[in-house]
Amino acid sequence: MPTDLPTSPRSDQPDMAKIQRAVAGALHQHWKLYLGEGILLLVLGLVAIVIPPLATLAVTILFGWLFLLSGVVGLVTTFWMRSAPGFWWSLASAALAILAGGYLLAQPIAGALSLTVVLIAFFIIEGVASVMFALEHRRELSGQWGFMLVSGIVDLVLSVMLIAGLPSTAVWALGLLVGINMVFGGMALIAMALHARKAA
Repeated sequence: MPTDLPTSPRSDQPDMAKIQRAVAGALHQHWKLYLGEGILLLVLGLVAIVIPPLATLAVTILFGWLFLLSGVVGLVTTFWMRSAPGFWWSLASAALAILAGGYLLAQPIAGALSLTVVLIAFFIIEGVASVMFALEHRRELSGQWGFMLVSGIVDLVLSVMLIAGLPSTAVWALGLLVGINMVFGGMALIAMALHARKAA
């Protein structure tokens, strides 16, 4: 009587190798695009770090347009599917997004303060969660739990610094953090592009 034989784990390896070769080939073929994007991100990040108020204003306006457009799209789709359950919740969500977007676009400076408060709340939640996670898993993570603990403490210190400097921190905090993020993202893309250039 025939029996089902277990699939050998090696049968998946040629497929994985083929996928990896395809990805490496695509990266090698378009490495110049990744390099250009990385350089652009690096330059914009440095500008944001040097002039954080300008970057903060740009981020606030960008968020304003994102909220406004998502709210308008949500409003249209909500009325288009008004017979679906949850109509009023969808309507309230779309209206809230439109109001938030309009507020950020009409009052970008005050909007930057609101976004900074949200950022502070994120740092506090992230910091507390990281510290508690590190303390609860210090046995399983062995030597790595200290890094998680330090990361959480840094988040909490940043939140205290931002709170202590309000409202003046709202002028530069978002722009500076976005700039740092863009610099690291740009450096990662440049490194990936240079590595892909050499790869066959």
